[in-house]
Amino acid sequence: MSIVGSDDHRYSPQRIARELDWNLLRTFVVLAESRSITDASERLRLKQPSVSTALKRLEDRVGRQLIDRRPGHYSLTDAGRLLYREALDINGSILRLSTLLREMTDDVRGHVDLVVASHVVCPFFDRILSDWHRANPQTTLTVEVLSSIDAIAEVQAKRASFALCLVRSRNARLEYRQLYREFFGLYCGPGHPLFGRGSLSPADLEGSNSVSFDTDRLQDVLSPVTLMRAQSSMSEKIVGTSSNLEEVRRMIMAGIGIGPLPVHVAARDVADGALWQVPPYDDLPAIDVHLVWNPHAVMNRAEEILLLMLQDKIDNTPIADRTYS
Repeated sequence: MSIVGSDDHRYSPQRIARELDWNLLRTFVVLAESRSITDASERLRLKQPSVSTALKRLEDRVGRQLIDRRPGHYSLTDAGRLLYREALDINGSILRLSTLLREMTDDVRGHVDLVVASHVVCPFFDRILSDWHRANPQTTLTVEVLSSIDAIAEVQAKRASFALCLVRSRNARLEYRQLYREFFGLYCGPGHPLFGRGSLSPADLEGSNSVSFDTDRLQDVLSPVTLMRAQSSMSEKIVGTSSNLEEVRRMIMAGIGIGPLPVHVAARDVADGALWQVPPYDDLPAIDVHLVWNPHAVMNRAEEILLLMLQDKIDNTPIADRTYS
């Protein structure tokens, strides 16, 4: 299928703005995130011909083929990828309009959707959050735990207010601030042969099974942790992985393998005799956790106040006081 538009009027911004149906864009977002027209129809709870017709109407409006759909093939075209990126932005803004209007009162109201990586343990942030809600008791908050990649995607799509997560590469459309720094160490559980042993050296770990996070790879955000494991002489085979800190901690405690955890997070379990730190003990890898937000999202008053408080506290608190070791 191809769409040919030789008339420049076909691509006129004024014509597209006048004739484009926002519901078509909402449908296209689902189409772009689906595996097929049938899959999109099920997600939208519409009949397949209706979805196909909506796609055809949108392609006619913009004058471009948006999805390459042939037998056994379904993928976005270059124009489709461009429109998907912009449609996400538009769709996110529209979804927020009714909420923003509903929350317009003299009191500071509003809801904050926060997405965090599972290992975010930051008393510095917790104090700011407490001050924010104490000063604005009419506000509400939802916190969802996601992988760092998914957390950033939620912020980019304007489905979340902020993200607290690891950052591998920066998106020019988003804003980033270093929230805090943590250090990772290696730990074993009570059933492990090295548990409770002092004077261990990296050689004692040779051949040991390991467990870790999904992002513990040389090309990913926890690459410093990957290098630490490699230098410890442990087995290269990782026998258990998770994106969730609690599940990595569970596997370590169950004796499945030695694994990495933030030192300040593991400290209580070490004190309680539930975890034991193994080498290396010095020059532990530092990992930065960032605050991420979308400057193109229209924020409600609750979000605006929390963001200003975070920016002010970060600007006036040295990184040394936001470092946990």
